[in-house]
Amino acid sequence: MDLGLQDRTALVLGSTRGLGEAIARTLAAEGATVIVAGRDEARLAAVVGEIRAAGGKAQALRLDLADRDGLAAALDPLIGPDGLGRIDILVNNGGGPPPGPVAAVEPAQWSHSFETMANAAFTITARLLPGMRARRFGRIVNIVSSGVAQPIPNLGISNAVRAAILGWAKTLAAEVAADGVTVNSVLPGRIHTRRVDELDAAAAGRAGRTVEEIAQASRATIPMGRYGDPQEFADVVAFLASSRASYVTGSQVRVDGGMIRGL
Repeated sequence: MDLGLQDRTALVLGSTRGLGEAIARTLAAEGATVIVAGRDEARLAAVVGEIRAAGGKAQALRLDLADRDGLAAALDPLIGPDGLGRIDILVNNGGGPPPGPVAAVEPAQWSHSFETMANAAFTITARLLPGMRARRFGRIVNIVSSGVAQPIPNLGISNAVRAAILGWAKTLAAEVAADGVTVNSVLPGRIHTRRVDELDAAAAGRAGRTVEEIAQASRATIPMGRYGDPQEFADVVAFLASSRASYVTGSQVRVDGGMIRGL
């Protein structure tokens, strides 16, 4: 299936590792020009270099989602003097907050997490939307968490802040649908990334068990009996970012191996 990404430019946030990196590589393999964004300059250079070596088109953008002033300055070259820019696809993706009970979260941590996980996505999207609407094509894909559908114990910040993104995304989808811009959110379950390994290690420490025991118990809760591969997740995102998904908007798409039990 031709996804129609050959002449598109995608900005993928948090794409130096994990799910974001898998998405960036997949979009590039489908022919899109990918802007790899993140804080780690060494990883930015490595990912861009590997995409180019594989025949893809990529460039690096150092972006710190916690630095509001720096964020605006970094986006200026992408927007251009006419305010329309050249970004067709935006993947809003960022790292997860620290685990812990929701009742113990300090006010400063709430503010920091909302700024980096939610407000940064809102701000970047607002700046890129005028160009998408003017060209009558845009794809906004938000990477959230299965915790927005089935709250995950000990991930209180993530459950709360990512749920706010869903409310924003659903509202925005209705506002821009007639302009050819779609807005969708993807809910990863247990996709095997470094983040999942870190969470398993933290759970093992709390329970006094080995990491493999925790991972085995986690896999047992998934009907497919395994963790997902980042490529399986990235393929779904690539479809939602494509011309083929022109009538899909305001949706929440689960990529979880059947883990979420609710309807």
